[in-house]
This record gives sequence, structure tokens and C-alpha cells, in this order.
Amino acid sequence: MQIFFKCNGEWVHQNEHVSEESLDESSGLKVREVFINVTRQQVEDFHGPEDYWCQCVAWSHLGTSKSRKASVRIAYLRKNFEQDPQGREVPIEGMIVLHCRPPEGVPAAEVEWLKNEEPIDSEQDENIDTRADHNLIIRQARLSDSGNYTCMAANIVAKRRSLSATVVVYVNGGWSSWTEWSACNVRCGRGWQKRSRTCTNPAPLNGGAFCEGMSVQKITCTSLCPVDGSWEVWSEWSVCSPECEHLRIRECTAPPPRNGGKFCEGLSQESENCTDGLCILDKKPLHEIKPQRWSRRGIENASDIALYSGLGAAVVAVAVLVIGVTLYRRSQSDYGVDVIDSSALTGNPLLLNSSMQPDLTVSRTYSGPICLQDPLDKELMTESSLFNPLSDIKVKVQSSFMVSLGVSERAEYHGKNHSGTFPHGNNRSFSTMHPRNKTPYIQNLSSLPTRTELRTTGVFGHLGGRLVMPNTGVSLLIPHGAIPEENSWEIYMSINQGEPSLQSDGSEVLLSPEVTCGPPDMTVTTPFALTIPHCADVSSEHWNIHLKKRTQQGKWEEVMSVEDESTSCYCLLDPFACHVLLDSFGTYALTGEPITDCAVKQLKVAVFGCMSCNSLDYNLRVYCVDNTPWAFQEVVSDERHQGGQLLEEPKLLHFKGNTFSLQISVLDIPPFLWRIKPFTACQEVPFSRVWCSNQQPLHCAFSLERYTPTTTQLSCKICIRQLKGHEQILQVQTSILESERETITFFAQEDSTFPAQTGPKAFKIPYSIRQRICATFDTPNAKGKDWQMLAQKNSINRNLSYFATQSSPSAVILNLWEARHQHDGDLDSLACALEEIGRTHTKLSNITESQLDEADFNYSRQNGL
Repeated sequence: MQIFFKCNGEWVHQNEHVSEESLDESSGLKVREVFINVTRQQVEDFHGPEDYWCQCVAWSHLGTSKSRKASVRIAYLRKNFEQDPQGREVPIEGMIVLHCRPPEGVPAAEVEWLKNEEPIDSEQDENIDTRADHNLIIRQARLSDSGNYTCMAANIVAKRRSLSATVVVYVNGGWSSWTEWSACNVRCGRGWQKRSRTCTNPAPLNGGAFCEGMSVQKITCTSLCPVDGSWEVWSEWSVCSPECEHLRIRECTAPPPRNGGKFCEGLSQESENCTDGLCILDKKPLHEIKPQRWSRRGIENASDIALYSGLGAAVVAVAVLVIGVTLYRRSQSDYGVDVIDSSALTGNPLLLNSSMQPDLTVSRTYSGPICLQDPLDKELMTESSLFNPLSDIKVKVQSSFMVSLGVSERAEYHGKNHSGTFPHGNNRSFSTMHPRNKTPYIQNLSSLPTRTELRTTGVFGHLGGRLVMPNTGVSLLIPHGAIPEENSWEIYMSINQGEPSLQSDGSEVLLSPEVTCGPPDMTVTTPFALTIPHCADVSSEHWNIHLKKRTQQGKWEEVMSVEDESTSCYCLLDPFACHVLLDSFGTYALTGEPITDCAVKQLKVAVFGCMSCNSLDYNLRVYCVDNTPWAFQEVVSDERHQGGQLLEEPKLLHFKGNTFSLQISVLDIPPFLWRIKPFTACQEVPFSRVWCSNQQPLHCAFSLERYTPTTTQLSCKICIRQLKGHEQILQVQTSILESERETITFFAQEDSTFPAQTGPKAFKIPYSIRQRICATFDTPNAKGKDWQMLAQKNSINRNLSYFATQSSPSAVILNLWEARHQHDGDLDSLACALEEIGRTHTKLSNITESQLDEADFNYSRQNGL
């Protein structure tokens, strides 16, 4: 038998063969082994389509046999890993996957993992797997798995070491259980009590997140105060008895003792001689006779006289009351409590016929929409109009409807009217109406003013304050220090109630009222915050919203786009209001340009009802107004003057900019009891009329008729829907008789009580705490724990370049927080933010949460909240 080698297709000379022979002990056969040596030089010099290869061929007289090819390659291991493991931060019990791709090498490198320079044995720890493609997998992270991990690669040539990856297993904080509620902080009256919890279940570890939410909760508590009793005045002396004595009494009922209060001290009854001691009984002066010898009959006679006197007085009082009620009901029997005396209407046919129904039996064809927007449109309708004419005559009456709404007279709150406080050129007249004056009166038609601007004023000094337009959502925050010391300014705000002076261009629509603040020549050293309500469903994807200002020439120019950054002013858009930081007074408004058909305006829909002159007719008026408090105030005021009654709580309708119209219809009218007049069951308003309403009320009227006067209940549904859009249903369930009508309450905003607040009571954050915050955060911090993080925690960090231009960015941020949280400003959220930011600030260590709790309570108490 012979053995030969063949390398790269060529036979190797036998001189290069090394042959060895041996005997297999088990079989006794001869074994021949042949070797050849291949040098590195031979492999490097070879150039071919394959690696350098060799095979051996064995030959005997039985034939030949070839081995498989054996490749010969140069071994190596490159230095750089194709992928180094990366450090991770994972929560406890989370999965950890560290990737490692070793350097390229021949033969392929073997991989092992080190933790803190110690080899990891995956066979001893079932939670660790190192077999999957050189990666390290920890199925459930434990605190002990934190450390530095290194990937080691090795083959026959060398060993390579990857960069170390730091793994941190952290624990997020969890709240402990709430403590018991603390005792009420006041002995009697209204106070507060609170409970707390700590972030210790578990406590945050290794950089884990601090607990979200409030660590302190507060609720109000009321303890009944003890009331000591007090005497009523003495009664009149009784008639003189046969024993020459008279009596008088008093009761402990002014007030009576309650809640543990003390009873009155002293006597409840007095008696004395009524003849100055001249009366003689049994030959002795009466005052010398002991009380036991008084005649029982005399005492009984005195008691009877007092009893009969009291009964006589009661009969007289009841008679007077009955006569008064009868006279009052007779004077009100024709018109009810909301209508003035008919003599006031004499000679005024327009007033007498303002609510008469037109003749609806005449057949007419209407090509356009049949909804009217305001009373001016109604004057253009013929006598066959489908609408109940709504006169613009201002009849001021005090009705139960407006009392139930809790809304002031047309939301007009006028301070002192000084000349020169409004911009020149404004010749609108102002009329002051007093909400508490319940005397009905009517203005002459010739003296009726046009719609005026709502106006409120206040005098502010260096301490600043807040000016509020009641029931409109408009407010002005004058920061501390904005007005120089020893100076004071009369600052005013107003809302334009007439036709908007801002005319829309193209697809742009007015989203807010036109708000004027002044005087215009006043300069401030710190930006003030102006809050304006809007009716847009805020979304940067669908709206491009702009802030505009009216120039002295009456033109409107854009101040900024809400989404753009600016160093001249800052605009913070909330779902229902916009807060603007400004340094100059003037007239401002918000406009919106829809980007897509999905842009939405929020409309408030409401239904009002009232009887017509015909006792069998009943009118329903459905309003669609932009969802701003001021716009709805206009509707409330107009309906009050017409004797309207709110029949259902207003609802919100999302009106899309998809060019589809609005349909308003009356459904489910009870048959055989009511019928709706022809052609008025469904009315349609064009899209442009609703979309470009410019804050003006839009309404449709429906006329219903009873079959019999005995029908006093009305039940139906009002459907307001946009084609291919949102729909709202108003359920009407009411009595047409005012005496049986259930009042629908509409709450006014809380700011109506305090139109102007000056000094510290206008701000929720005490000045001392504000100074410490500003002193800490105005200085730049290397870790970013400065005014920038304060803005971030309060979600007002969109335009940091604006705050960077301010001398005290922290103060401006806190002013914006004050404006934004005028009604719902719970200082707990600010306390949590300061606690989280201030862990590295020693200056903030003494601003405790309890101090802010106390400030919150004091602010509420000062403002009657």
C-alpha cells in the first residue's frame, strides 16, 4: 500500500513525505501514516479561487481511495469588537440583554462573559443565559445583577477584551398607605385637615423614579361653633292683679344656646308692686306679704288676660298678611312676576306685538337657510317668516330665570368711569346696570344704546394684582414690581360686544373675543399675563393659531404664531384659554387657520323656551355659540329680556371644518298633545354661517302649539348635528306653567365676586417664598436644575429663548403659573415639583410643603373660596 499527497491539484514530491509504520495491537494489522508540512510562506504565496488545500490518496492492488480536502488557512484575531456591549438601566425584575459581537478571526473566537472581572457560569445560575449568539441574557433583573460586564473573545491566536458595560438595576418609588386624616385645624368654623403618604413602598433606589402624584391631600372640614344663649327683650308688664302686682318675662332665644353653648344667666321672670306699696291686703302693705298668701285666682286672671291679648295680636297679623298676598296676586295675575305693569306698554305697538306668532299657513318657498343669527336679521323677514320675531328691545326685568342662573346683569361690571382710560375714538356709550335692583323698568325706544363694551377697571401699584372681567374668562395679572414704586395706575379691560373689527381673511376665523387692556401709553418693567378664552379644540396638527394686535390706525397685525418661538412675547395655549405674556397694552384677539378638515371649533348649544301671546303657542329657541363664557353671556342676557327659560343644561358640540352644514330638528313631540307648525320641524344652517360666526350668537326658532289649554307639560328632544360630524341631543322636559317649572341652574364662574384684587392676596405663591425660588433658580446650574427645569416641570418649556431674555426667568415662569391656575391653582403640584428639583439646592430646603399648604389655605380664606 502507498500513500501520496496532492495539494492545490498538484502532487507533492515524495521527498517531502514523512512516513511512519506501526502495528495495531488489537487487530495485528500494519498501519502506515504519512505526513507533510505546509509552511506559512506556501499559503501566502498561493493565489487561487479556493483556500490552500491538500488531500491524500491511498493506493493498493485493490484500487485507490481519496480523502476529503483539508483547507489550510492563516489563523488571526482582529483587535476591535464588531459590537461592544452597551450599559443599561433596567427596572427590577426587568429583562437585561447585553449584545456582544466578537472581532473577526480564524478560527472563530470563543466568547465568555465577566462580571466585575469574575467569569460568569451560566450553568450555575438559571437566570442567566450566555448561549444565544454570544449575547448575555438575564431573564429577571435582581439588585445583585448591577455591575460592570465585559465580553472576552479568544482563539488560538489571541484574546481580546471588549469595553465594559455598566448595568444598573433600579427600583421605582412606590407610595405608602395614606395616614389617618389629621384633626381639623380650627376649633370651630371652616378649616382643613390633611393626610400624607411617603414614597417608601419601596423607596426609589439607584436613580429610580420618584413617586408621581401628591404626597399630601387636603379636604375642608367644618366644626360647629358653640353659641351662647342670649335674652330676648323683656315683655310688656302684665295688667295689675288684685294683689297689686304685675309681671314681665323674657326668653333665652336671642339666640338660643346650641352646640354646647351656655344658657342665659339671670332671671327669666320679674314681678313688682304696681301701686308703689299703697295696696293693702289683710291690713298689711302687699310687699310685706309673703308670696304664699297670694290669691291663686288673681294669678289665673292675669294669665288669662295675657293669653287673650296674644291671641288678638295674632289674629290681626294673619288678617294683614292675607290682605297683602291677595293684593299682590291680583296685581300679578295677568303677566306674572317677570312682566311689568301693562300701562308701561301703552302706545307702544312694537312692544305689545314683539312675541306674536306670524301667520304660518301661507305657502312660501325658501331657497336659503332659514336660521337667523341675531335680531338685526329678523327685521329683514316678512310677516310670513317661520321665526318668532325676537325684538332687540331692552326690557329689564328681574326674573326667577336669571336668579337661578346666578349671572350678573349682561356680565357688565363697571368700576369708576374715568375719562381718558379708553383708547381715543371709542364713542360707545355705557350704561350701568345694578344686578340687585329688583325694580322693573323699561327704556324708551329712542334711548336704547347699541351694544357696548364690557368694561372693568382697577387701580394697581408696585405690589401688582389681578383684574378679572366677571363671567367672561378674561383676566389680567399685573406682577409684583411691574409698576415702579410710589406709582399707581388705573388699569382697565374691555371686550368689544359689537361686530368684530377683525375681519377674517380667507379661511382664517376668529377664535376669541377682542380684548382691550390699557392705558396704551403705560410701560411695565415685567411682562404682564393676559388670559383670553378661545373656542378651538387645540391641536397643532389641525390648527395654525395666531395672536393678533390692533394698531392705532385700526388695522390688525400678527404678533406671533402660537407654535413659533419669539423673544417679544410668550403664548401658552390651554384647552379653553390662552395665556399671553406681554409688555405693551392694546387690543388683542386669537385667530385660527385650519390646516385640515379635522380642525374643530367647540360650540355650546342650549335651548330656551317661553310662551307666546297666543296662550296655546310655545316657542323654542336653540342657540349655537362659540364656547367662550362671554359669548354665552350674550345669549343669557338676550333671553332674560325676552322672558326666556333655560330648559336643559348647555352641552358642547364639536363642529368640524369639513364644509358640511348644521342641522337642528325637533323630535319625539307627544302626539295628540302638541303639534309643530308646518315647515319648521327641521332647519339647516350653512357651514360658513356657523364656522365664521365671529363670536356672535346663532339661533333657530321653533313654534309649537297645544291642542288644549289643559296640556301643561312638554317633552321632546332637540337634535343638533353636523352632517358627517358630531351630534348632541338636548332633552326637553318642562312645564309651561311658571309656577310648576323646574329651574335649571347654570353656575357662573367664581371670579364674579372679585373683579379686582390688589397686593399679596391676589397671588397664591407668597412673596417670601417666591423670592427664595427666584434667587435659587435664576442662577444657571450645571445639572440643569435651574429655571429651565422649573419651566419643564410646569409644562411651559416650549419657548425657553423667551425666558432667557428676562432679567428673572423664574419670576416670569411663576407669573405664568399664577395666570394659568387662577381657579384650580393647587400648590401641592408646585410643592412636589420644587421638592424634586430642589434636592440639590440647600436654599430650597426650608421651603416645606406645609408652608405652601398654609399659603394655599390663606389665599382661599382671603378670597372667600
